Amino acid sequence: MARKRLLTVGTANIDFLLKTPYVPSCGETVISEGEYAYVPGEKGANAAVAAARLGSEVVFCTRVGDDAYGDRLLRLYAENGVDSRYIKVDCAEQTGLAIVMLERTGDNRIIVFPGANRNINDTDIENSFLSYPDAVLTQFECGEKQVLTAARISAEQGLPLFIDAGPATPDFPLSKLQRVEVFSPNETETAVLTGIRPNTPDDCLRASIKLCSKVDMKYVVLKLGERGAFIYDGKYCDIIEGYEVNAIDTTAAGDAFTAALAVEYLRTGDIYTAVKYGNAVGALTTTKVGALNSLPREAEVRKFMADQETE
Repeated sequence: MARKRLLTVGTANIDFLLKTPYVPSCGETVISEGEYAYVPGEKGANAAVAAARLGSEVVFCTRVGDDAYGDRLLRLYAENGVDSRYIKVDCAEQTGLAIVMLERTGDNRIIVFPGANRNINDTDIENSFLSYPDAVLTQFECGEKQVLTAARISAEQGLPLFIDAGPATPDFPLSKLQRVEVFSPNETETAVLTGIRPNTPDDCLRASIKLCSKVDMKYVVLKLGERGAFIYDGKYCDIIEGYEVNAIDTTAAGDAFTAALAVEYLRTGDIYTAVKYGNAVGALTTTKVGALNSLPREAEVRKFMADQETE
């Protein structure tokens, strides 16, 4: 079977990873634990590399700075089989930077400096569609205008569009997205977009119905962390349970989940199979520290899922 081509329109950064016992309060100083590191990351790049490692043909549309970090990112994407023809080297801005504070619990807090990412424009995105993708994946992080442009062209070309709704803002014009195949926020993003925290199945359903009233979408998939994911198609709903793992860092888990969902959905056409696969990829991503270096490969995921079924 020919591999599907997934166009990812999103952000690319270098992550400054710092381990901390907990996030300090205002005026408080906390001594970091272990070493700090600069590692590649950000939502668009995480999704692009995740999809490539999982067997998809991936085209990445983004911008990096004309600096050492930008060069490093371009080399890394090439090493992972990502098509970088539509990555623009921006001479006016530095490569984006994210400061990731990783707590002992495995939870994280992230501060993002967009840098070159904020200059991704309509021409960049329009040109990337010349790659003739089978589907498009984007995230709110690359900016409202950029998301709407990707959504518009996807609709014009009849391409399935997958949206990772992070980070969400309450004023995002959801009604302008046109047709979306899968819309996937996490728990916090769901609360921001709907005012409903998806703590229970009933809350998940109410939030999903509210999202469907705002966006023309085929499926809502709420990412619920270790609880798994909630699926709603406008009539029916279900919860696909997550996998139990020893989580040490949740960075990139949601990005990997959405990328994996898109890859498996394009392969199988089945949302339940795709979400189960996304749960496995998201879980495995939490078992390693960092963003891109924590993303699993296809063989590892299949083995993990097979092992879980035999236990």
